Amino acid sequence: MRALDRLHEPLTVADLARHARMSQRTLARAFAAETGASPLRWLTAARVDRARELLERTAWGTDRVAQECGLGTAANMRLHFHRLVGVSPSDYRRTFATALART
Repeated sequence: MRALDRLHEPLTVADLARHARMSQRTLARAFAAETGASPLRWLTAARVDRARELLERTAWGTDRVAQECGLGTAANMRLHFHRLVGVSPSDYRRTFATALART
């Protein structure tokens, strides 16, 4: 299992720990030592990065983008997106979408 390939799935820290054959606490410590972030923060940031990519390259609505990147709902995506990127998904798309995605 590669978490980046399964962002659209409901992944939890417990799932990641089970896959790594570690306790959740051990995974959290090892993960933070390696990446500087908790597994959940890393997973959320990876999902927001995937949302950015989809907003740039597709014309999908925010509901579909949220589902495809594992953030669930458009409201949840907006919350995390704004917290991490500093702008709304719509503003981001207006600025960075390719011409193909705008059509």
